[in-house]
Amino acid sequence: MKVTALWVYPVKGLRAIPLTSATLTPQGIAHDRTFVLCRRKEDGSLDKLQLAGHPECALFGQEIVDGTIRVRYHAPETPIVPRSPLHDETLAIPLTPDTAGLDMEDVNVHMSMVRAYKMGSKYDEWFTACFGFDTVLLYIGDQKRPILGTFSPKAAKPQKGWLSSVTSYVTGSNREEEKEGEDWLTFTDCAPYLIATEASLRNVRTRLESGEVDMVKFRPNIVVDGETQWDEDYWSELSLNGGAGFTLSKLCGRCTSVNVDYDTGRPAAGESGTVLKKLMADRRVDEGHKYSPVFGRYAFLTDGVHSSSISLGDEVGVTKRSEQRPVWDWPMKDPAAARFYEQRV
Repeated sequence: MKVTALWVYPVKGLRAIPLTSATLTPQGIAHDRTFVLCRRKEDGSLDKLQLAGHPECALFGQEIVDGTIRVRYHAPETPIVPRSPLHDETLAIPLTPDTAGLDMEDVNVHMSMVRAYKMGSKYDEWFTACFGFDTVLLYIGDQKRPILGTFSPKAAKPQKGWLSSVTSYVTGSNREEEKEGEDWLTFTDCAPYLIATEASLRNVRTRLESGEVDMVKFRPNIVVDGETQWDEDYWSELSLNGGAGFTLSKLCGRCTSVNVDYDTGRPAAGESGTVLKKLMADRRVDEGHKYSPVFGRYAFLTDGVHSSSISLGDEVGVTKRSEQRPVWDWPMKDPAAARFYEQRV
């Protein structure tokens, strides 16, 4: 198989940036989802903005130029918010901001908590003018989000026996090293990478009379051509250019974001607004996430790979398969499961 598309999303929820090559890190493609937008609720707390709940996120294009993320608002023909002069301005966000002196605030992304950096009023005012409600831009910086459930490949590894645990306690060794060895996230949902295939997209297109469904609707990082539709459900490990590549985690349950019209910033009208429903017929195949149809796989760099590169046309191979599909166990809506990276359970 070959890599056919690469995308990065520096500001979570906004339009993708297409790439021809990228740097791979344990936390995803470099700079992927290091920023998140939140709505300030009446009680003062923050609620993350994503396409499912706020389809107007699709109206924001972003690109990386000279160490900045340049964000533009594409006002739709039928306005969503009152006209503002700020709509014509391009917002420049430092790709790697200096966090010294920045205030911090807690944000909950699918029960995986983090205390992130507030970028400040200049950025908040621009996004507020475009969204029409009080909006806050946060940066992950040097902070980390925990991975819940068994989404991390390391979660499936056997735990230390009692003897090694006692030895570590007596010698005082390894505790911090072990903690640093944990997988962690930026503002990506549940894993550093989302991988999809052109073969499965072709299946989705056959479900619509128009045959028009763009891969961008599924928001993957890496797309490969694939050989057989839905074959990726059973992949366990992938090689990249003949070497170590990716360890596959869970299936990606889809939501109403696949129905969004990127031109209007609203749920799509007509057949384009039925993609999720079309998938419901036979793609609810995850026993742990039984009401969501599946498209794509969450992935991690294979253990021991700390950095790599990937380009369009690179070779990807399936080096390990599973006889059964993985089962979703991320406690997405359980308030009792919410925790920070430092507060391990």
